[in-house]
Amino acid sequence: MRSNKTIIFLGDGMADEPIAELGGKTPLQFANTPAMDSIARDGVNGTLLTLPQGFPTSSEVANMSVLGCDLETEYCGRGPLEAAGRGIPLGPEDKAFRINLVTVENGVLKDFSGGHIAQNDANELIKVLNDNFGNNNVRFYPGVSYRNILVLRGKKFSHRVKTEKPDDNHEEHLIDHLPSVIEPDAEQTVCFLQKIMIEATAVLETTPVNRRLSTEGKLMANGVWPWSGGKAGSLKTLKEKYGISGGAISAVDVIVGLGRCLGMEIIPVPGATGYIDTNYEGKADAAIKALKNHDFVYLHLEAIDEVSHEQDLKNKIRAIENFDSRIVGPVLAAFGPELNVAVLPDHPVPIATGKHTRNPVPVAVRITGQKPDSVRVFDETACKEGMLGAMKNGDLMNLFFRT
Repeated sequence: MRSNKTIIFLGDGMADEPIAELGGKTPLQFANTPAMDSIARDGVNGTLLTLPQGFPTSSEVANMSVLGCDLETEYCGRGPLEAAGRGIPLGPEDKAFRINLVTVENGVLKDFSGGHIAQNDANELIKVLNDNFGNNNVRFYPGVSYRNILVLRGKKFSHRVKTEKPDDNHEEHLIDHLPSVIEPDAEQTVCFLQKIMIEATAVLETTPVNRRLSTEGKLMANGVWPWSGGKAGSLKTLKEKYGISGGAISAVDVIVGLGRCLGMEIIPVPGATGYIDTNYEGKADAAIKALKNHDFVYLHLEAIDEVSHEQDLKNKIRAIENFDSRIVGPVLAAFGPELNVAVLPDHPVPIATGKHTRNPVPVAVRITGQKPDSVRVFDETACKEGMLGAMKNGDLMNLFFRT
């Protein structure tokens, strides 16, 4: 195992495709990113397959891939990871689902984020859901903004349910994307999940929260979309797998939960929102402090992913440049060349579609003593020419922490 301090900068959804408006460049190629380019120039480069076939095109899969998890044996669904992120205990027979507060008009999904609903408003709506659909075995828990958690307790419920990602189904009728049974014992669970998807709108849109949002001309969070259910899994910790201690910095529950399951210290940052208004400087400062106490820090930024789903090109470029100048640059400056570094997205989110794709992502890696390759800039095209080639599985973590 290498002894240097190591950080991975993860720009969620940063990779993209060429855009005519940018002269055929991707947002990453167009943006001004001197800090990330310096990692590529001083290091070695390649690509990483983070969303292999047979698994959902979801961030939990992608980040598990980046962090060296064995998807075949350790993947447990997004719900349990988000429950862990919120400190919600799950018994051996409990099932957890991610549940989005969404915007629905005439039965059609208009916004997977419910207009990026404010936290206090989301909390009120979760209480309404518990009052109308909850009981001793069914409980809704608030997460961050539209990202919430549904826990179904007991043997009568099953996680063997086929669900779809809401952000893949904008402008689609909910009725055409209801959960369905994978195994016969999931019938009761499917009936309940279908019930709340169909009936929640009538309940939520009459709430004071949504009446106010409508009056203000804002999107209502008047629907729910449950997805990615599972049971608490068995993830090997970083200490068990690599013999290292780690810290995780993220505003979103799925990364917090994944970090917690991997035995990492979860480092909160005041003002970290999971959106473009997040506390960039606070994240950089937290990483600098964490590296004094840990072998490894995983710094995750959600903002780029969120504006990519919104198909907001201007803000995607802005978020990438903020990531570079307000997070990556200051951390690099604080440590100098003795810090081992990687930068990459977890998956692409092309502005053209606003949806995740399975394309391998660019990776730049700087390791003390490693001779640089010929790549000079960090982007989707340049990194393909690097000496690391096409990586997969645990290849990235093994570059730093070979056992």
